[in-house]
Amino acid sequence: MQKHPMIEQLIDAHLDFLAQEFSHAATIQSEFLNFYHWFRKQTLQNIWSFEHINALLQKQILATPASPVLIEQIAEHLRFALIHPANENTLIADVIPVLTVDKIAQYVASKSAHRQRLIKTVVNSPAFSAMITQLIQHSIQDYLDNSVMAKRMPGMSSFMKMGKSVLETVTDSNLNDTIGHYLQKNILKLSQMSEHVLNQHFDDDKLYHFQANLWHKIKDMPLSVLKNYIEIQDLPNTVNLGHEIWDHIRQTEYLKQQVHDGVYAWYVRNQEHSFDLLLRDLNIDEALIQQELQHLLAPVMQNLVSSEYLRERARVYLEKFYYAETAQKILNIQA
Repeated sequence: MQKHPMIEQLIDAHLDFLAQEFSHAATIQSEFLNFYHWFRKQTLQNIWSFEHINALLQKQILATPASPVLIEQIAEHLRFALIHPANENTLIADVIPVLTVDKIAQYVASKSAHRQRLIKTVVNSPAFSAMITQLIQHSIQDYLDNSVMAKRMPGMSSFMKMGKSVLETVTDSNLNDTIGHYLQKNILKLSQMSEHVLNQHFDDDKLYHFQANLWHKIKDMPLSVLKNYIEIQDLPNTVNLGHEIWDHIRQTEYLKQQVHDGVYAWYVRNQEHSFDLLLRDLNIDEALIQQELQHLLAPVMQNLVSSEYLRERARVYLEKFYYAETAQKILNIQA
């Protein structure tokens, strides 16, 4: 393309003007606010469709695997948080508000029906029945073998062993089998008794006080106590395990459908709302734009101007404009 001296002068003058205008922070603030005032009045449905939003989330969140660097950073940030020196001098009560703990305790304690259903499910499970049976058997055997009475009273140990032998002769089986058979026959009754005892022990009032007492025991502990329960050196493996779970579930049709339907429900509720309302839901309003975001934007724009980047990119489009046939006709007419 042949350069034209007058056009080159116009382009340079235009670029000098832009550089001068955008070197002022007030210009950047004004333009940013003007754009915000326009943008806030637009409705969601006029800018983006549900299909565009859903496609973006499906692609970037579900279809895109997490990078190894991101996984490493998550593990490193968790490790840094756990070993931070401030944990030694910061108490649990300093970071967890006591009123919130009390609300949680009251909420958990008040869920009587949920708690009773959970207890019923647990005590009627085969695993619980097996545990109770073994516990009772071991307790009876331990009592017969190591009871305090047998140790303190001369001859009592021999007497108890004789009684055990007689019982085994009468029942034609060893004591453990006899007890086990009895427990198996009566496991329903034992489960019902267990359920009754647990419901008594974990009624609303007792459960609330249990949580309150637990809080008073741990509230004055430093945050560094968490290192006793989390293996810091195992964090890379732990984070990798969590990532494996996410990496599998993100590819399932179940999660794809959940994201699709969740986005659709949100879009239907908000499609006629302006971005002003949507931004307010994110705590972004004009005050934030003026006080915070424009301060973040101003240095970026100033660096663009000072580094010649803005000038180089603007020149590309100004050359297209001034060397276009329509602009050259105007210049020839003026000439």
